[in-house]
Amino acid sequence: MTTGNDHAIAADLATSAGELLLQVRSRQVPDAAARKAAGDAESHRFLLDRLRELCPGDAVLSEEGADDAARLSADRVWIVDPLDGTREFSELDRSDWAVHVALWERGDLTAGAVAIPAEGLTLSTEVRPPRPEAVDGPIRLAVSRSRPPALVQDLAAGLGGELVPMGSAGVKAMAVVRGQADAYVHGGGQYEWDSAAPVAVARAAGLNTSRLDGSPLRYNQPDPWLPDLLVCRPEVADRLLAALAELPSAAAPSRPNHGGVHA
Repeated sequence: MTTGNDHAIAADLATSAGELLLQVRSRQVPDAAARKAAGDAESHRFLLDRLRELCPGDAVLSEEGADDAARLSADRVWIVDPLDGTREFSELDRSDWAVHVALWERGDLTAGAVAIPAEGLTLSTEVRPPRPEAVDGPIRLAVSRSRPPALVQDLAAGLGGELVPMGSAGVKAMAVVRGQADAYVHGGGQYEWDSAAPVAVARAAGLNTSRLDGSPLRYNQPDPWLPDLLVCRPEVADRLLAALAELPSAAAPSRPNHGGVHA
């Protein structure tokens, strides 16, 4: 059973891992690749050590760890992304990277936190974020700053929407929670750790979270790859889902090799 302590654990771990990553970032690391590797490894090690200490009976699914099939029969599984947005993390002037910590329990996400360390911000289910207020004007779609996918460009064109470029998947989803965008639409495939914590926090804020066809998002699956994702304000959900249903580019993609997906 999820307790208030689980919400606090998620928030504390995401925040603390973010503080560690800021320390890694401040070192004289020789190049961007080494900075990415150090951040991934040290945050992953920290989160696993703390989860073993605080929740010794729980399973863990981490982007940086070997997948253990025992999680499929576990009642509680922590789904973590130790560093979401390694490219942004490696660029010292960028703040749009994150840490994800979520708890899946007996069939659904029950707690989660997304830290945006360079802003000193953690959004979590411990203190439910307020639902963002509606904003007049075109629908604002959070999109990759470097590789805006054709799906979202087609969607924006059809709806008269506006693209809002930014970095990691978690930052995009939290932009909707924070009222900086109206929707985050992703059709290129992601892994469970890319969206579990953001979805948990978005749900706590009263937002719509689903697949692009409106079906539920399912976590702790044998294959942790998710084909697509929609996080949006509830009042625009029907309009977005209807528009997506008309787009050929919204068809589910084939599964890429690990590491080949874009946020």
